[in-house]
Amino acid sequence: MRTHPITVLRSRRSLLVGASLVVVATAVVLVVADPFGGGAHASGGVVDNAYPTGVASVSRQSLSSQTQVSATLGFADPSTINEPGGTAPSDVAAARQAVVADSDGVKAAQAALATDAGALSQQRASLAAATAKQAVDCAGANAAESASAPGGAGAATGGGGSSSGACAGDVQAVSAGDQGLRAASAKVTGDQSLLSSARQKLEADQSSLSAAESSSASYGQSSTFTTLPAVGQVVRRGQSLYAVESAPVILLYGAVAPWRAFTAGMSPGRDVAELNGNLRVLGYGKGLSGDTFRAATTAAIRAFQSAHGLSPSGELPLGSVVFEAGAVRVTAVTPTLGSTVQAGPVLTITSTVRRVTIELDAAQQADVKVGDPALITLPDNSTTPGRISYVGTVATVPSSSSSSGQGGGGGSGAPTIEVEVTPTDPGATGQLDQAPVNVSITTARVANALVVPVDALLALSSGGYALEEIRAGGVHQLVAVDVGLFDDAVGLVQVTGSGLAAGQRIVVPGE
Repeated sequence: MRTHPITVLRSRRSLLVGASLVVVATAVVLVVADPFGGGAHASGGVVDNAYPTGVASVSRQSLSSQTQVSATLGFADPSTINEPGGTAPSDVAAARQAVVADSDGVKAAQAALATDAGALSQQRASLAAATAKQAVDCAGANAAESASAPGGAGAATGGGGSSSGACAGDVQAVSAGDQGLRAASAKVTGDQSLLSSARQKLEADQSSLSAAESSSASYGQSSTFTTLPAVGQVVRRGQSLYAVESAPVILLYGAVAPWRAFTAGMSPGRDVAELNGNLRVLGYGKGLSGDTFRAATTAAIRAFQSAHGLSPSGELPLGSVVFEAGAVRVTAVTPTLGSTVQAGPVLTITSTVRRVTIELDAAQQADVKVGDPALITLPDNSTTPGRISYVGTVATVPSSSSSSGQGGGGGSGAPTIEVEVTPTDPGATGQLDQAPVNVSITTARVANALVVPVDALLALSSGGYALEEIRAGGVHQLVAVDVGLFDDAVGLVQVTGSGLAAGQRIVVPGE
């Protein structure tokens, strides 16, 4: 909270503001009834002033004003690393087996159809031959003979008996061939239906397999955590965050969290671009770029897996890599060693960036902006500079416990906005996390102003302020001034007034 300058007037001037206002008024009367009418009194100080004084000068310089607030020093960007949900490896394997079985079923149905289609073709040829023979044998009288007598040959005389008997046999052969053709045709129709069903099942199971592979997870129902990090540990790109069944989960850098497994044939996307970029930076895919999963991506993944002691499958299931914006610092670990892996939180992390967070009174939002300088007072009372890097736009009402002790004038329950300050020298802030600190924020500036020490101000009994100027010949005169910006950090105040100029000598409290 900004301190009003009148409250810091010290020594001679503070006494004049309080009990000695009468002295000031008396001095003014002794100079002239109107102290600013031009009268003067030659003296080493204000008349009857028994306190020691010194001399300062009116000068020109730039000033700034600070707001003092309470804040919290720690690490920026808190977040959580979660184990993603996905399809267990055993379920992916089962889906693949189903597709293999379906493929075999389609092949068997195709083979049966081919065999039965061949039989149908032969049956058609046989029927065509029998029909042609019947047409010859049963031509003319033989047709009548074959139709009039059972067995055909018993009613015929002479040579006609042989011809009529052949005709009758041909009729029976054609009838049998026709029945055989119908059976063969029905069998082919059945085979075609079975083949269609087998193909539909294969297509459905291939779709299920595609979904399973896209969501394949790196852990199964009985998988356990075999390695976990220590709180405070910093993990960088290419390093292991934790391990499941001795398989490390590797940190990569990127803004897009993977929502699918990295497999050959996957569609292009930003996640693939991030993967290709990381593999290139880590030295596993020279020249690898773009958002397409290529043969070079598969080769780079295999090299990456081999380097980390993993089976070089060329694919990365969900949970095998984690993408974060940069290096992370572990702040909490949810599971324990040996516990079963489940989808959900594993690690609580922050970035390695040092950041000071302020819950600032929302009424002061207009007083601060990104880029404003700030001075951070650390728990050991040392100071280090910083700059405002973020000013929130959404006001919240904190609970009484969280708002207690916060600066900026926001009492319990007062709306606040989040303001972040980035230290200029992060190393000077140490490694403390969630440590209480104080911050002085520069909220106003004025360039090339006339300034004087704050304690040079005299508060007049009639109101307003004045300076005690020392003129030529040691003559002292009160000069009316208007006050502007206070710079508490250097103890100066901006002043304006007629006849006021740089270089004028004024009285200030002495030691």
